[in-house]
This record gives sequence, C-alpha cells and structure tokens, in this order.
Amino acid sequence: MKISYGINEVEQVAKNLLKNTKTKTILFYGHMGVGKTTLIKALVKVLGSNDDVSSPTFSIINEYKLQEGKIFHFDLYRINDIEEAYNFGIEDYLDSEHWKLIEWPEKIEAILHQDADKIEIILDDNNNRIISLK
Repeated sequence: MKISYGINEVEQVAKNLLKNTKTKTILFYGHMGVGKTTLIKALVKVLGSNDDVSSPTFSIINEYKLQEGKIFHFDLYRINDIEEAYNFGIEDYLDSEHWKLIEWPEKIEAILHQDADKIEIILDDNNNRIISLK
C-alpha cells in the first residue's frame, strides 16, 4: 500500500493506515524531519487518546492512555545499541499487548518481532509525504 499526502491530510491518512495494519506494532522508517512524529500524533488521536503527543527524543518512550489499553511511542534515535534498549526494559514493552509505535526501529532490529507492520515515509519533490505500508 502506498499513499501520497500533504501535511493537512495526515489524520485521514492515519485512519486509512489503521484499517490496513495487521498488528499493534508499527515501525516507522524515514529520515529526520520527514514527518514520523506528526503521523504518530495523528494515529494516537485516531486510536482515541486525548493525551498530548510529543516526540520522546530525550525520554526515549512516551506512554499515552486509551480507554482500554495504552500506546507506547518510542523514539530510538539517541540509543547507540541494543544494550541501551535492554537497560530501559524494551523487551517488556515489546511483549505487551498494547500499541507500540516505534521510530528508528533499525536500532533494535535484531530483537523486533517479525509480525510488525512497517511504514516508510519519504518526501517527494513537492514536499508531499509518500508512505509505504509493508
């Protein structure tokens, strides 16, 4: 599935993505500034959380509440290796039944579950985002 969209269409894109994902683990690939966190904000809203969503670049993980369950939002940009992820208990989060939205998953690829949905975001020449769901 491939979607091209402008930034003002992000909430509709989030709704479409959720209809097409197969798991509660979504991995976000893309360069810095491409819109991963913006898309995650829209996904969190569409999933039903009223929490304020911000990038967990420094905290590494943010938790958002749903009526039933939670959303864990990871930004692994700052970690250097899998050991750092183990130090904050990543395996407990990955094994949970809650939503897991992970930016920079390539940092922990060796320990990720194979059944995760993968989203790649790129910018085209017109500053539109192109999302590929794999």
